[in-house]
Amino acid sequence: MPDELPAAVDSDVLPLRVRGRTLRISGDPLLMGIVNASPDSFSDPGRHSPEGLVERARELAAAGAALIDVGGESGRTDTPPLPEGEEAARVVPVIERLAAEGFVVSVDTWRASVADAALEAGAAMVNDLSGLADPEVAEACAKAGAALVITHTRLAPKRKGFPDYVDLIDDVATLLRRRAHEAHRRGIEQEQIVFDPGIDLAKTPAQSVELLRRLGELRALGRPLLLAISRKDFVGALTGRPPRERLAGTLAALSEAVDGGAAILRVHDVAAARDYLRVRSALRGESLVPADLRLDAALRREPTEPGPPG
Repeated sequence: MPDELPAAVDSDVLPLRVRGRTLRISGDPLLMGIVNASPDSFSDPGRHSPEGLVERARELAAAGAALIDVGGESGRTDTPPLPEGEEAARVVPVIERLAAEGFVVSVDTWRASVADAALEAGAAMVNDLSGLADPEVAEACAKAGAALVITHTRLAPKRKGFPDYVDLIDDVATLLRRRAHEAHRRGIEQEQIVFDPGIDLAKTPAQSVELLRRLGELRALGRPLLLAISRKDFVGALTGRPPRERLAGTLAALSEAVDGGAAILRVHDVAAARDYLRVRSALRGESLVPADLRLDAALRREPTEPGPPG
């Protein structure tokens, strides 16, 4: 059973309603662990049986993930959209089991029919990367009382391109406000909304870097910001590394995201992100370091190394 969601610790809190409970985001950002139920995922292929995916989710939660994001369709733009029934068949069995175990589950989809099926299975959030291309997704969330992630993009799902922006941050803020207004019209309340500025979505690597540098300007939107920056193209472009070798670059991007006010960080490597944020917080004086803090003797060497002679 995952840990209880953190409670508010001060008055600087952004409440987020996630289906029957209120998540009060304050202080350190929450980690969202990624569970890819798509065998053609560009960065995380591997276990995609329901049993393997559930076990992966358990591992992520044990490592520190407060939310589990389950996706059935890869974001790759070199493959066609998945039939809706197939996408639902991939995610529903996993969500049913995770919800039954008490996990707070998000479904990564842009289709209303898949969102409906996932919410019926127990999902508490819909992570829509399409910029609400199908407004009925908002209606599904409103009916279920679930949270909705609204993402900035200027392209249709499964399309790659780089539109021109007069001012990138202004474009992001304008579109997110308009989509939130549409979601409100369809029954979504303010406390159900999360905004994702859409790193790498219809943006060049340079534009993704600019977006992270100026992320703080989006705090004026007044809702939690979700940053999906793990193993992203811009990190690969900067480092020259393939997806699974982008951890160091991802952690550097996480730091910038936290400085900019990110409330939720969607990551593949939850344990590494948690450790990075914990040490960063201590070094910056943002968390208490007890004077009697000591390293456990068992951690002084690798588990396979022999101990000192008796």
